[in-house]
Amino acid sequence: MNKRNFRKEMETIADMFRKSSENEGKALRPRVLLHVCCAPCFSGSVDALTDWADVTAFFYNPNMNSEEEYDRRSAELLRYIKEAELPVKTVVRKFDASPYYRTVRGLENVPEGGIRCDKCFALRLRETALYAKEKSFDYYATTLTLSPLKNAEKINLIGEIIGNDLKVQYLPSDFKKKDGFKHSIEQSEKYGLYRQDYCGCIYSMGDEVS
Repeated sequence: MNKRNFRKEMETIADMFRKSSENEGKALRPRVLLHVCCAPCFSGSVDALTDWADVTAFFYNPNMNSEEEYDRRSAELLRYIKEAELPVKTVVRKFDASPYYRTVRGLENVPEGGIRCDKCFALRLRETALYAKEKSFDYYATTLTLSPLKNAEKINLIGEIIGNDLKVQYLPSDFKKKDGFKHSIEQSEKYGLYRQDYCGCIYSMGDEVS
């Protein structure tokens, strides 16, 4: 079986909208709700979308180990969007860690990258998909595929399953490709972004998984 190229699949969708815009003589831009885990990952992902889609950044990460960490990351996202003058709208959900702890109960000692992480991905993507459906977005996606330390195939498959279940179109991605991760490092240096050294949950502290 050939391994799927999720970045190519996204670009095929993008090209479809670009060509449709040319044929119609006007911009046909889909609305994309982009789940954001942090400003650095967003900085390496958003440029692949904004030339063909109208993007709304959706910050929802109940896995954060504290409200202070949650607020710091969401504030960095808002600052980056403002200072980089990006044409992006934002939605920041209020911090509430209780859904995360309910979701991973009994999995506290599972190694990083295992089923606990899968359930965390699903929790965040489902909430994103629900909001996308409520607000009639054309697609929903996530910056989680930017990290070279996360399994992009697994994240995409989770996103597709949730999308199919909720009848919301999931946008496949592998944002680290085409130098996306390199770009995130460059943008982090340029704007002095807070670049955390752990994914976010208390169980990942000390592990470089962001």
